[in-house]
Amino acid sequence: MATPRKEKPAETPGYWPTSKMAELFELSARRIQQLTQDGILKTHDTPAGRRYNVGEATKDYIKYLRQQLDKKQGSQNNKLETDKLQAEVDIKNAKARVAELQLAELEGTMHRAEDVEAMTTDLVFTIRSALMAMPGRLAVDTAELETPAETSARIQEEVNEVLLSLSQYQYDPEEYKKRVKDRQGWASVEEIEDDVQTD
Repeated sequence: MATPRKEKPAETPGYWPTSKMAELFELSARRIQQLTQDGILKTHDTPAGRRYNVGEATKDYIKYLRQQLDKKQGSQNNKLETDKLQAEVDIKNAKARVAELQLAELEGTMHRAEDVEAMTTDLVFTIRSALMAMPGRLAVDTAELETPAETSARIQEEVNEVLLSLSQYQYDPEEYKKRVKDRQGWASVEEIEDDVQTD
């Protein structure tokens, strides 16, 4: 003999399930559940299960929408406050950028124009010194030579030595780092890292 099927409890008039409330408010069922979790909408026990009272839920949802609208209008009225906060964010971003540039300078990955100028000036003085020393060195050597060709060859040798010396000039990032540290009174990157590790 077949077991009689249990009849589904009848829905209570004025109480709807999530799916029907979603249709009414033109929202997803998930959004209705979220509003319920947030305490905006309430469910009630009915013989058919947890359901929303349509009138109550509609009023609660309208109240929620009004509050959201007031927040939006309030935020427009507080434009000055928003601008102030934005200015604060901009200042913090600018300070962070300055700190990044200082770190790049300290690490030797960026150089100030004044440091490049100073290093270039040093190189120019090195070249000048080498050129100024040439006549003195060549005076004795060329006096002993008999022909203009020999004199020319000796001068060429001296010029080649100066050029060879200049060709061996290397960019030295450590020299830039040293200049930055001396100018700013900063600790080296290694000292900073040591301080961070010991903190």
